[in-house]
Amino acid sequence: MSVLALHGGEPVRKTRLSYGHQYIDEADIQAVSKVLRSDFLTCGPEVSELEAKLCEITGASYCIAVSNGTAALHTACLAAGIGPGDEVITTPITFAASANAVLYCGGRPVFADINPETYTLDPASVEERITPRTKAVIAVDFTGQACDYDALRAICGRHGLLLIEDAAHSIGTVYRGTPVGSIADLTTFSFHPVKTITAGEGGAVTAGRSELARRVLLFARHGITRAPDLLREQGNSNWYYEQQLLGYNYRLTDIQSALALSQLKKLDLFSARRKALVRQYDEAFRELPGVLVQKETKGSDTVRHLYILRLDLDRLRWGRREFYDAMQAENIGVNVHYIPVYYFPYYQEMGYQKGLCPNAEAYYESCLTLPLYYGMTDQDQRDVIEAVEKVLAHCRR
Repeated sequence: MSVLALHGGEPVRKTRLSYGHQYIDEADIQAVSKVLRSDFLTCGPEVSELEAKLCEITGASYCIAVSNGTAALHTACLAAGIGPGDEVITTPITFAASANAVLYCGGRPVFADINPETYTLDPASVEERITPRTKAVIAVDFTGQACDYDALRAICGRHGLLLIEDAAHSIGTVYRGTPVGSIADLTTFSFHPVKTITAGEGGAVTAGRSELARRVLLFARHGITRAPDLLREQGNSNWYYEQQLLGYNYRLTDIQSALALSQLKKLDLFSARRKALVRQYDEAFRELPGVLVQKETKGSDTVRHLYILRLDLDRLRWGRREFYDAMQAENIGVNVHYIPVYYFPYYQEMGYQKGLCPNAEAYYESCLTLPLYYGMTDQDQRDVIEAVEKVLAHCRR
């Protein structure tokens, strides 16, 4: 048995492999350079072109590009009418922005548990959390996998709730033949560098109904409009505009939009590579004692953003912290996604307590994120698999 790097042995890799990384090619650089030489760095034609392209890809009727994924969630919650006294049900296994957006509006996040096999929001737990104050559900496509939207849409329909899909992880995913972006009332995207496509930063909101899309647009653009059909006073259409509500400056620039448009041309390529890497991981780990692989939501054709490996702690002498440290020492940049949101001091100070979501808490104790991104080579992936097997050999019971 080879000595772990943690104990002074030779690491599997000489250089560190990150868990995620953007892929930028010459076409991306040229697209951005073209905008830098143009008349518009912001508020120009690239933004509208990106919105149209996202509608084409997702099947959505409307799209509003915004500055980041958090801005997308915030404007979606504002458009949904979330306000003081309202409750919004979401998952604790997500980046904090999914819940924080509710707080920005004065509402209260209510955390429902996850399915212990798919790690996405459990519809039965959602229904248990509904009260007369519930106004919406924010379902998170964790790791890129679609939630059980047949069940969630049925629940929202019965209770008169808006369904917001946090698709920060899942651009390119298709659920029962319908692309992510046209499943929920409102869908939010993120174009952070570790996501499937990037704009550096950036995000978008898609909608199927014009009134929701108009509200998103208003909130994302200072609450100001020039649209003749929305103006409350008649004015010279060449210069007249109105502020109709208190909005925000959540604009996306043409520079970022050009990068996103160039990246979207490679979405099929990115998706195919991620799927191939996931298949290889699953094949390597599915029967490997000491670890568990994520199961797929029925009907989800998933473009995976994250690859999660669960540690079967009953079979191991080590906990997740020791396993994490050992993998890092082998130069495999593993990560943890996510700490349950209500574990954070800010949420604890608001009265949230541990024990709310047992499946989510058990998941957190045993989860580990492995590297997954388009630019990974086959050798990179073999190194990851070798490191997992090496560490397991030292810590199985």
